[in-house]
Amino acid sequence: MFQVRRHQEPLPGQSRTVRFEGRDLGGAVSFFLVDADPGRGSAMHVHPYSETWIVRKGVAEFTVGGETTRGYPGDIVVAAANIPHRFENVGTDRLELIGIHPSDTIVQALA
Repeated sequence: MFQVRRHQEPLPGQSRTVRFEGRDLGGAVSFFLVDADPGRGSAMHVHPYSETWIVRKGVAEFTVGGETTRGYPGDIVVAAANIPHRFENVGTDRLELIGIHPSDTIVQALA
């Protein structure tokens, strides 16, 4: 048996980022499909599990703890559990990345 969540185009002015929580369809993994304009990103936050990002398009700057690195298309970046982290689109084009959460729900707190 399978379940499908169909893509829906965002309304004008609405975020293009998709938040998916596995529990909604009986899955054990959650994720964000990020589609961010230059200068946009996440606030500093923390999870009780590691987060894995896959950069698909654009350039992201990741801050994990007190360290920063840049990610480019095809790069995979992992932040350890319980370490404050964030990302930002530092390129000139849209940033597309996948943020994978090994949990059936996304659990995060601002840091």
